[in-house]
Amino acid sequence: MGDAIADVLNWLDSRSDIQSLRAAVCDLNGIMRGKRIPVEQARKALEGKLRMPFSLIGLDIWGEDIEGNAQVFSTGDADGLCHWTGRGILPVNWTAHPTALLPLWLADEVGAPYLGDPRRALARILDRYAALGLTPVAATELEFYLVDPTSQRPVGPVSPVTGRRLDSDAALSIDEIDDFEAFVHDVYEACRMQGIPVDTAIAENGVGQFEINLNHVPDALRAADDAVLFKRTVKGIARKHGFAACFMAKPYGERAGNGFHVHFSVVDKQGRNIFDDGSDQGSETMRHAVGGLLAAMAESTLVFAPHFNSYRRLRPRSYAPTAVAWGYENRMVAIRIPGGPSAARRIEHRVSGADANPYLVLAAILGAALMGIEKQLSPGEPTGGEGQGLTLAKLPPDWASAIAAFETGPRVAEIFPAVLRDAFIACKRQELNTFALNVSDFEIETYLESV
Repeated sequence: MGDAIADVLNWLDSRSDIQSLRAAVCDLNGIMRGKRIPVEQARKALEGKLRMPFSLIGLDIWGEDIEGNAQVFSTGDADGLCHWTGRGILPVNWTAHPTALLPLWLADEVGAPYLGDPRRALARILDRYAALGLTPVAATELEFYLVDPTSQRPVGPVSPVTGRRLDSDAALSIDEIDDFEAFVHDVYEACRMQGIPVDTAIAENGVGQFEINLNHVPDALRAADDAVLFKRTVKGIARKHGFAACFMAKPYGERAGNGFHVHFSVVDKQGRNIFDDGSDQGSETMRHAVGGLLAAMAESTLVFAPHFNSYRRLRPRSYAPTAVAWGYENRMVAIRIPGGPSAARRIEHRVSGADANPYLVLAAILGAALMGIEKQLSPGEPTGGEGQGLTLAKLPPDWASAIAAFETGPRVAEIFPAVLRDAFIACKRQELNTFALNVSDFEIETYLESV
């Protein structure tokens, strides 16, 4: 990695306008946490000499320590070593002064990977594929809303062109894309600078809702990196243009939610897609992968829907799944097999919301698919439509049920290391308890004098 470190330092030398860096790791909620460091400390960070507490990974959504967290109280809140992920320096131009992000992940004192780090969890799954001579090829689709940052509740942004506030759905509207061209252009330019492979952009179903797709890459760890960096970039560029970017699963109760769909295939050492057998149905191996995805889906739902708000998205007739089902060219089910040339045969996983942690999502999906391939699990028959009249297993209907399913799930235990599972469960339980203590205005209005 010596040459790569030299390249980063040379790049920084050429950028005298950059005086500070952001050295950060990704926590279990997908939030980047770390330090602002002077540019003179870049070598220290690149060489793995920067330290941050292990507990940083498991903070709750408000940035609070988890009550009773062993990483805090039994170890004295010990530090871990921050290793550079190897991703090149990532320039940031939407802050008051130019800076750059240095992405890190955690290791222990002897340099061994810290398995509570979500990026490490995905790397661990990819090592298992590599041992079999297989490589997942992944792409992601992320939806988000632009909203007015001056409003306490989400409302559509004001069009920079017409001066009118958006107040209606505009699915696939070219005019809406054109109205926000300056924002979209800056997102694409920032992604180009960071090596994020953006593809198409569309106006989605909701007011001020957009979807930007990222291209397939033969490195699922990089695909997850790209998704994390993309969300951060969109939020930063939105602020630059006077908007707020919202990746909540369901910011509007009556409008479309924000999904995070993952497409993937698997290639062997010869570069052949093992899901392709020349047919429209895909290979037996592909169906085994689907079988694994279905088998692990209910107990993995907490990964795909990790927040209180997430369960507002998972509703019938909403293009967000509620049942454990699969089908061909069917967007109403959790696992879709898209059509097209057989050489591009792939699986689309449609459960996750845009509020989820991309590292955990890809680890859960690829881990379950590998389990299905290794155990030759059958997916059963494909489902047409929403599967009316069929008896289908359901996803957990609420946050508490999802936490319980994740905690006791035997398949989840095969995918994620115990230290990560324990931290994730503790984090979600603390967040659930915090929400339970807060009574909403709507509850007060409904019950104050009527019951």
